[in-house]
Order: sequence, then structure tokens, then C-alpha cells
Amino acid sequence: MNKLFTSAAFFCLSLGAFAQYPSQNITMLDQWDSTQIPQETTYHIRYNGIWGWHNPVDNREYAIIGSTEGTHFVDVTNPTNVVQRDFVPGRRAQCIWREYKTYQNYCYMVSDDQLPNSMQIIDMGYLPDSVHVVYDDNAIISRSHTLFIDGNKLYFGIPKGNGVGGTSELAVFSLANPELPSFLRKIEQDNIPGLDNSHDMFVRNDTVYASMSYTGLFMFKYNSNNTFSLIGSLTSYPNQGYNHSSALTQDGKLLIFCDEVPTGLPIKALDVQNFSNLTILSQFRSTTNSTATPHNPFIRANDNSRLIQAYYQDGVQIFDISNPSNVVRTGYFDTNPTDCPSCPNPSYSGCWGAYVDLPSGIILASDMQNGLFVLDASNALTTHDENSAYVSSVSVFPNPSDAQFNISLKMKKADRIHYEVMDLTGRVVLSGEQQVNAGTGLIALDAASLAGGIYMLKVSARDFTHSQKLVKQD
Repeated sequence: MNKLFTSAAFFCLSLGAFAQYPSQNITMLDQWDSTQIPQETTYHIRYNGIWGWHNPVDNREYAIIGSTEGTHFVDVTNPTNVVQRDFVPGRRAQCIWREYKTYQNYCYMVSDDQLPNSMQIIDMGYLPDSVHVVYDDNAIISRSHTLFIDGNKLYFGIPKGNGVGGTSELAVFSLANPELPSFLRKIEQDNIPGLDNSHDMFVRNDTVYASMSYTGLFMFKYNSNNTFSLIGSLTSYPNQGYNHSSALTQDGKLLIFCDEVPTGLPIKALDVQNFSNLTILSQFRSTTNSTATPHNPFIRANDNSRLIQAYYQDGVQIFDISNPSNVVRTGYFDTNPTDCPSCPNPSYSGCWGAYVDLPSGIILASDMQNGLFVLDASNALTTHDENSAYVSSVSVFPNPSDAQFNISLKMKKADRIHYEVMDLTGRVVLSGEQQVNAGTGLIALDAASLAGGIYMLKVSARDFTHSQKLVKQD
């Protein structure tokens, strides 16, 4: 296809250009951002949905990331030197929402922005040279908030268009012809009471876990006789909000789900072994006092032990969920340390989503303001802080602060603790060392002389490193 943006028009934002991202057990391999992508006016979003694709023919790996202007196909086969291979403009520019899924060598794109809009189907089989658009029309679907592919079936959340007779809460199409999906069923045809917007869904073996906005979480079965049936629901639970999205462990026993509105609600771990007795086992946040909002959860194929969570404001967070009653954070990477203070609503800045199933094991993350991040999270996916012989945990309070930050450490053994505070250029502005005995120790960090702004704190022992964002108030 005709590449509207040449490779010279793009740049890869290196660590030197934005020197410090708060992180633990996750390393940035590369970042990709385009100077030509404008922000939309409502939230100041530049990027949105993300997915990945592995080409089994040549074993190359790609990131598929949406922007306000269209879809970018970025080669991440060499994860330390990623390259955009092609760009497909959307029917509509200035888009807030774009979402993607793949089937065989096809990428399916939907958007929930106002008309003019369309569904696009893109043949990626010509990469790394280019991609080919094989369908770009609104005859089937003009708009949809999200989509999910299970086997050879394509599910849409809140689709609109002639293919569903105008509008639907949830609909399913066949991919027997992957270049022209054919309508099978919409849920309204089965007279199921109490439905609301199916904002998102996770589907496995025709069982649909539907996040249906303020009405809660619903489980449907798409049956072999081309009907939907309701098989379970969770319509009331603690810290309930706008039920947004979910992810299922490989064994099908645990569903992780998120509520998006109001901001700052905890993630929920739900036992789904018995749809007649759905039980929330725990609720947890990125940190105990975090007010950030979990957006989209992801669990790798064949995995029951790790949650990879895309967070507004708090970036990529990884949790050990092998004991869902005692979830432990094992790593994080903050893709947007400043939380976009110039955005109209900074609570809706930061990480949109992630892709976690490339054969190489790298994680792809989309930040709404900063673009694509390619991450090595191997340490976070295999270890957690309890493996340190000396330090169990680190917390900082108050944060924000106008004068003093207190570093609280739970120590298994006495050790000498080193700390550094760096500004966003990577310049060390405060540092020191202190012996901390076993038990709970405290380091008082006098920051009164620092200018107001965002800083990064790094705390290290002989086998432990912790880093996090500090907010210094004037």
C-alpha cells in the first residue's frame, strides 16, 4: 500500500530523551513515538489500543498500535531497535478509541468514535514490506467499542451498523471468510433481561465473560444452535463501578476484572469455577494508597500465575495471582511519570493496554501520550520482592509532599540501604545511605530544597532495587 508516513518522519524516543521511568523488575528495551500524531481535544490522547502479531512464516514479531490518525505496524523482531513498517489511515481522524484483534494473517480494527467511521480488515501477510487493506467499509459495522476473537468467531461489543440491524449490545460473526465476516447472532434476539452496554468481553470456547457497564459482569454461552443463553451474573459487589474489562486464567478458575468509573477502584479477583456461586477472593491496587485506575487486564496464554495490568497513571503493573486471596505485586513500569498535567483530565492519561503473548516473551504497551513501549518483564514474571534475603517491602509517605518523604522499609535482615532521587533528566539531586535494622525501619528524606515537580526515587540493598515516582509540591 501507499505509505503515507515515511520512516524518516518517525523517531524512536530513546532513554536519553526521557531519562527515567519509575520501574521495578521491568526494563524498557525501546520506545516508539511519532512526531506527526496530533492529540485529540477531549482527553489529549494520541495513542490508544494495542495488539501484537507473530508471523509463523518468517518468525518476525509486530506491534499493532492505534493512534488518533490510524493504525501503525511496528516491527519489534529486534526489540531494542523497533521500526515502523507501514501505516493505515483510519476512515476518521482524531479518534479516541481504536481496538484490534488478529486472526490468521488478518488484523481487525474497530473504533467507537462518531461517523464517518468504519471497520477495517488488514492483510499483514506482506510484512515486513507492507500491509494491504482488504476491507474498509461501514456496511457490516460502522462503529464498535471493542472486539474479541475466539476460534473462528468474531465478537463485537456495542456494535452499530447494518450488519447488526442498527445497534446491539453484543453480537457474533463468523470468520469462515476472514475478509468478509458474516453475521450469526446478536444477543437481543434471545430476550435476555437486564442487559446494558457490553463494554468489553473475554471469550473462551464460546463462553462470554461480558463487562456490562454499571449492571455488572455477565456470563453468556453462545450455543451450537446459534442462540445466546445467560449462565451467570455478578450484579452487586464491593467497590462496584462501571464494569470495564476482564481476563481469565488458563485453567478457567479465576477471572480478573476492572471497574473504570469512578477513578481509583481496586482490581477484583473472582472465583468463576461455579457460575451459581461467584465469589470475589480479593481486591487489590497497584499500591495500597494509589488513586490510579486499572484499565485493561491481561493474562498470558497457558498462565495461571501472573496478571499484567494496564493502568491509567500507573503504567504496566504485574501481580502474582497464584494465590488469589493474597495477590503480590512483582514489578511495574510507569509509562507516563508526569501523569500529563496539561491534559484536561489527568486521571485518564497513561497506559491504555498491553499485548503479552508474543513468542519472544516481550511485552508491548501503549501509552496514550507517549506511544509504544517494548518491555522486558522476565524478572517480574518469575520473581517477586519476597525473594530478597534482606528487604520485604518499601513504601513512601506522604507522597505528594511539600517537604519530607518518609521511606518505610520492612527488613528481613539488617542491611545498608542506598537511596537516590533523580529529576526527569536523570540527574541525581539527592542521595544517601543509612543502616536499617531488621523489622520496620524509616529513612527521612528532606526534600524541602527541591523545586516542585516529578522525581524518581531509587532504593537499593545488596540484592534488591526499588524505584517509584515522587511528587514534590511547592
